[in-house]
Formats: sequence, C-alpha cells, structure tokens
Amino acid sequence: QIRQVEQQYRKGIITDGERYNKIVDIWTHAGDEISSVMFRTLEHNEGRKELNPVYLMVDSGSRGNRQQVRQLAGMRGLMAKPSGEIIDRPITSNFREGLTVLEYFISTHGARKGLADTALKTADSGYLTRKLVDAAQDVIINEEDCGTVNGIVVRSIYEGDEEVVDLGQRIIGRVSCETIADPVDKKKKIVKANQLIDERIAADLQRVGVESLKIRSVLTCECGRGVCAMCYGRNLATGRFVKLGEAVGIIAAQSIGEPGTQLTMRTFHIGGTASQTFKQPIIKAKNDGAVRFNDLRTVQALDGSWIVLNKNGSISVHNAEGRELERYNVVIGSMISKDDGATVKKGETFVQWDPYNVPILTDKGGKVEFRDMIAGVTIKRDVDEATGLMGTVIIEHKEDLHPQVVIVDDKKEVLASYSIPAGAHVIVEEGQKVRAGALLAKTPRKVAKTKDITGGLPRVAELFEARRPKDAAEIAKIDGIVEMGGTVRGKRRLILKDPETGAEEEHLIPLTKHIIVFKGDFVKKGQQLTEGPVVPHEILEVCGPQDLQEHLVNEVQEVYRLQGVEINDKHIEIIVRQMLRKVKITDPGDTSVLWGDQVDRIDFEAENQRVVEQGGKPAEATPVLLGITKASLETDSFISAASFQDTTRVLTEAATLGKVDKLRGFKENVIMGHLIPAGTGFPEHREIRLVEKGEPIGAPVMEEAEPQPAVG
Repeated sequence: QIRQVEQQYRKGIITDGERYNKIVDIWTHAGDEISSVMFRTLEHNEGRKELNPVYLMVDSGSRGNRQQVRQLAGMRGLMAKPSGEIIDRPITSNFREGLTVLEYFISTHGARKGLADTALKTADSGYLTRKLVDAAQDVIINEEDCGTVNGIVVRSIYEGDEEVVDLGQRIIGRVSCETIADPVDKKKKIVKANQLIDERIAADLQRVGVESLKIRSVLTCECGRGVCAMCYGRNLATGRFVKLGEAVGIIAAQSIGEPGTQLTMRTFHIGGTASQTFKQPIIKAKNDGAVRFNDLRTVQALDGSWIVLNKNGSISVHNAEGRELERYNVVIGSMISKDDGATVKKGETFVQWDPYNVPILTDKGGKVEFRDMIAGVTIKRDVDEATGLMGTVIIEHKEDLHPQVVIVDDKKEVLASYSIPAGAHVIVEEGQKVRAGALLAKTPRKVAKTKDITGGLPRVAELFEARRPKDAAEIAKIDGIVEMGGTVRGKRRLILKDPETGAEEEHLIPLTKHIIVFKGDFVKKGQQLTEGPVVPHEILEVCGPQDLQEHLVNEVQEVYRLQGVEINDKHIEIIVRQMLRKVKITDPGDTSVLWGDQVDRIDFEAENQRVVEQGGKPAEATPVLLGITKASLETDSFISAASFQDTTRVLTEAATLGKVDKLRGFKENVIMGHLIPAGTGFPEHREIRLVEKGEPIGAPVMEEAEPQPAVG
C-alpha cells in the first residue's frame, strides 16, 4: 500500500500533503490491525490452563492499556516530533524484539517530551482543581424534589458513524422527565416520569430503540440554594439515590480535577506514540430500512450514484413505519450509492467519500472559465520535483482578487461561479467542458497533528474560564442562505439572507480564515461559518443558555474522552450551572435592582415575584456566562471569596458595602470553626431530637440554625 501511495505521488496523481496523510493513515491502520490480532491470540490460550498474565492485567484494568501492550509485543507505531507532527516512518519493531539504534533515537523524542510535560502540568492541574472546588463548593443537596418539569434531552454521541457513548451510559442513574411506553404493549410503561433509571430500564429503552430521552438535570433544577436530589439522581459512590446534605459540588470538582493529573501524564505513558483517531470514510447501515435524503443537493454521476454538493445535509434510515432509526451527517463530495427512498440492508455500505481532500464540485454542466487567476499573484503553476508534472495551486494573496472557476454555457452566460480557497489544487483546465458533479478543485484536509492532551488541559481550563479562544470561529446569528460579497479592507464579506423575513446579516471574515460554508447553503443560527473553536459568549447570545450548556458539557467531555477518561455528565453540569448563575439586568422595571447590575438568578426571580404580587412591573435580564475564577469571586460569601484570591480587594469591597456573610457554604464555616452544613452537620439532621416512646410528638419546628453572622 505504501509503495502504491509513493508511486501515485511520483506520477503526480496526489500531492505531498495527501501522500503524508495517506501514509500516516495506512500505518495507523496497520498498527491497529496488528494489535487486534495480537489481542485475539492472547485471549485464546490453546492447551494451557492458566490465562496469559499480561492479558489479565490489561483486561482487568489493573495496569497498562492496550496501547502499551501493543508496543511491547506488536509494533511501536508512529512517533511524533517534538512539534507535534507525526513522523511518517513508523517504528516497526517492538520492545520485546528490541529497537534499532535509529528507532531508539526517535523514541527518545517522545520520552523526553513526556517527562517535561508531566513536570510542568501537575501544577496546572492542581490549580484547576482548586478553582473548580471554589466555584462549586456550596452546591449541596438541599431538598428532595424542586418540582420542576424542565430537563435536558440526551442522545447517543457519535464521532463519524461510530457510536462512542450510547444513550444507556448517559442516562443510568438519572431521573426521567417523560413516560415512555413499550411500543409493543402500550399499557406497559418502560419508565415513568420522575423515576430513577437503573441498568435494567436503560437496557429496555435501548432494546425498543429509543433515540433520545428527556431527563432531570442540575442545569434545570429550580432549587434556591444548592440542588435537589431528583435533579441529581444517583450518588455514584454508593449506587443509591443521593441523600440530603451530600456535598455534590465538591465531589463534582474533584471528579473533574483528578483526571487532570492523569491527562497530563497520559503523554508520558505512550512515550509519544502518535495514536491517531482514524475515521473510516464510509457509512454502513446499522439497520434494514429505507434511505432518506435530508436537505441534500445532489447530482447523478455517470455510474448512477449520487454526489453530494452541499455540506449541511444528512442522510437517514427509516423503518417501515417511517420512524428514524439512524442519521448521519454527510460530507461534501460523498458518493451515495442508493437512491432516495431505496431500501438498504443492515451492514451494507451506502455512502463513501475521499478522507484526504475537501472537493469543490460543480452542480451545472458547461465550459470552464477562470477569473482572477493570475500567475504569480493568485496562482502558481508549480512543477512537482519528484514527479515532473505541472499543477495549479491557489496561493495566499493581498490584492482584491477572488480566484474563481466559472461555468458558462455556449452563449457565454454564467451558470455558476465557485470561489477557490488558498491552498487548493485546481484540477480542470480553462476551456474544458465539464458535466454536473465534476471535480473542479480539491483542498487537502489539514495535515493531522496528534491531539496531545497539551491541547487537553489548557482546553478544559479555557472552557471553564469561558475565555475567548484565539482564532475563534464566526457563527451565524440568523437562519439564512449564504451569499459571498466582495473584499472590504482585506476581509471577505459573507452575507446571510433570510428568505422568509428578508433579514440580512453581514460578516467580515479575514482572508486567512477558512470558510466552511458555500454559496447557496442554508445555515441555521449558531452554525459555524469558519473553522476554529466557538466563542461561548456568542452561543449564549445567539442560541440561548440551553445550547450553551450542551456545548460546554460536550466540549469538556470530548477532551476527556480522547484520553479514555470517563466522567459522568452530572459533574460537569454542576460546574456549568455555577458558571451561569448570574443575570445582567436590562430593564429594572419597578424592582429594587439597578440597570446593568449582575445579580444571582435566584435573587432576581424572587425579587420579580415580590414585585408582581404587589402589581408592579417585573425586571428583565439576560443570562451572563462567568468563568470559574470570576464565579468564585462573585459568591455571596465574602469570606469564601477572600480565601480564594484577591484577598485585599474582596475584603475592602465587603467592608465598604457593609456586607453580611450568612455562613451558608463550606469554606466560610471551616474558616470560622463551625460545623460544616453537610452530612451530619446538615441543618435538618442537626434538628433531630430523641423523644421517649408513648409521648405524642408534635411536628418538629424546622428552623435553619443561624450561626452568628460574621460582620464584614
């Protein structure tokens, strides 16, 4: 295979970047195959009574992982340079056979990087844990049920067409919001609303093919202080329903912070072996059913298959009753071998694409003309030294030019124009006749670097601190159809037009950013227009708090998942809840709050309720996203804030405002030497009195034991 790729490169069929990507993919694949063969051999121990000890250690999870055993007995695999790029010649030997001198030298790269990383990251990880604890320390289980009807909808998580987390794993130990009946026997309810989902119920739900479920979550809990037991669900330590007074905030902070130290050391374990997440460029049906195209623009190729021209469509498989069984997003340039409505068998491949290039295709047939393609300015005709063949590549340029391929008919009227991004290889020649669905140009997908957890820990911190990432993506603020404008002051204009309302919105995008939507695409609000990470504040502004919560939970989970660390969603949800506690007043109405103030959401709602009862006008506010450091400093308790950071500033502010600390959280009670309000120190538990049998017992008077407030 490698020889074949090298040969293609020499003949000039593929570019150097493609050659590199293909070779890395082939080796990653080979490594995976070797390791799976090796593990199969370890599992079947012919004619021996005892199990293979190495296999036992890995399988029970007591020490080592598959990756390490692969390096011991399979092959060492691809290594990364210190810069993070992958060296395209793998180490084919393993540790048992021994490495050659050269292979050993390449290995030392990774080993040293691992050690340096570990030393530097332990501190970062510890600091993250401390910030998390401070942000979430006063989240305690305060009541049994807050009585909310809201919840969040969860579904399985896919990467490509592979299910990485199934629905069952995400809902076990949570409380359902809706009642689901058995589709066969309608009287039988699999799960009722407000019922805890255990392993059996989860398995039943998956058996009947439930795709998504609405569950109670701390994100939607309406408890005044802390959260309620129903929204939290099962205590993961005991496997039973969570008790009152459980310090779930601190548990959440520790659960997220602890793997942080593992994240840092993960690089060290593998010694820099580039484990690439490799996606197979095909989609196989998981069920029998009928294929349905959703929002796809397609043209038919010569062989009768359909070529996808837009990027935000999807393809789904439906059963005889018309219920959707599975859905896949389809990348641009995919070949779909089935017609819309045709039947597909389980395990049959019906979509495939080129994983190495992003194609630019035409949806009209006609004659090719080039616009703004000036040799030496916007394009370079380069001869590949290795192959001696000519190729046209678009280069970065400063002038107000848009290299385009235009399709014209015989009367020279323009049928369609396609702007070609920098770095793309133009395949067609000027004057050539093409038919619909023909390839005009291809952009090599980015050369894969290893996602090292160096991208990991700082990424988690970036998400929790709600920082604006550098090179952030532009997102659409309205639903609409994409149109490309000219260049303004060295930036490209991208216009979104809503066909229904006629509203327009204009984005100015720097030329260095890669636009991932095309002219004529329909985008929904909140969809990315350019590559890069999204700014969380923009999601909050455009799509509202629900979408932001989902985004933050999923992004944090993705970082940990890449490292093979499992964290329950509810821990991350608690932290996200703390980040979205405050609201900013946009209209004070008749309330006592001031315009532009940041107040706690709970205080805000209580104040509004008071005013409405008196017949006044309630205030209006928008949710604010705070990073965890900011959230810790903005708590009600100044003692807790002062013991975290900026001590002088916090204390001066508290003194000038004459603040009173009610000592509700943990830290302030520890500092004052009081019993902490959790576990046996939980106010309700402290009120328990022993009464002699036979005497009538009046209802216990529930008073919150108010410790003496510390005066600020």
